[in-house]
Amino acid sequence: MDTKRGFQAAKDVMTKRVVLVDGMATAKEAVELMRKEGVEALIVKKRHPQDAYGIVLIHDLIKGVIIPDKTSEEVNVFEIMTKPVISVPADMEVRYVASLLMKVGFRMAPVEENGEYIGMVSISDLILDNLLF
Repeated sequence: MDTKRGFQAAKDVMTKRVVLVDGMATAKEAVELMRKEGVEALIVKKRHPQDAYGIVLIHDLIKGVIIPDKTSEEVNVFEIMTKPVISVPADMEVRYVASLLMKVGFRMAPVEENGEYIGMVSISDLILDNLLF
């Protein structure tokens, strides 16, 4: 670690809001939930205990609804989500969070601690909410 910069973990810059949605919800319902909760991503619930969580972002709505010229009522979340979602450990240093998100092409990921999602971290959080930047 570079001692000049200090240490900041994912949990230090994350947004503490995690909102879940059912994969069968329509894109319209997902957007309404995003507006209501003030979030830009939703975690898609597991269908059963062995299933994986998914994630749906604004980007997915553009690619899955707007660009193909579909209506938001005819597209379900499960059709446009990314699954499985890649999460980051709460204590992961922000430079590694940034590296991971850039490598996998994600703009945002849930932050996990003790097997639970405790927040969301985005590329913009890493800059705008990083007090060491």
